[in-house]
Amino acid sequence: MPSNDEAAIGILMLESRFPRVPGDIGNPGTWPFPVRFKVVANASPDRVVHQRAEGLLEDFIFAGQELIDEGVSAITTSCGFLSLFQQELASSLSVPVMTSSLMQVELINRMMPNGKIAGILTIAASSLSKDHLLHARVPEGTPIGTTEGGREFTRVILNDETSLDIELARQDNIEAAVKFKSDHPELGAIVLECTNMTPYAKDIARETGLPVFNIETLVTWIHSGLSPREFNVTG
Repeated sequence: MPSNDEAAIGILMLESRFPRVPGDIGNPGTWPFPVRFKVVANASPDRVVHQRAEGLLEDFIFAGQELIDEGVSAITTSCGFLSLFQQELASSLSVPVMTSSLMQVELINRMMPNGKIAGILTIAASSLSKDHLLHARVPEGTPIGTTEGGREFTRVILNDETSLDIELARQDNIEAAVKFKSDHPELGAIVLECTNMTPYAKDIARETGLPVFNIETLVTWIHSGLSPREFNVTG
């Protein structure tokens, strides 16, 4: 159980109905430390992913300030496509802001052995623009894979359907990742753009043999800095 003095992470949520399974950013059980959720009205998956969240920046800033007023020590979002708002949110709010798991790509590349780079697995490659990547400081030429060709995952999330076949969603993610690795032998790691992919990260790592990074790895890293472990150091 988290201690009372642990930093809380604020999560700006899309307005959605699809199931939040364990591992999903919106499932409270995903997090071993305090989190607070704030839904941004009218920020539907379709509007954020396919319409670039147009007209929603001020709503995200307002909701972020509400989370700060409630005592959070850092803020993240429930969609990797919100990297478009990284600079504006970070400059408008008084706590650290991490809009997207894609912010990890540049750092991961620095850790890779020669000839290997990180790639991105996204829910919608057709909508992931150069602007999204630029705002997350993703290096040019980063390979991108997607679940768009699957049977369940992309459709349910982006259409905001009320039921999800978890096993089909798992297979969509695994098959997309395996194909991604096959198409790009230079892959040394995979970064999951979509915060709803995290429940399948272990499956992807097992099937591809690659390290898998996601919104959970990013937020946990930030939290470890906000609430460092205490060690029993004696002289």
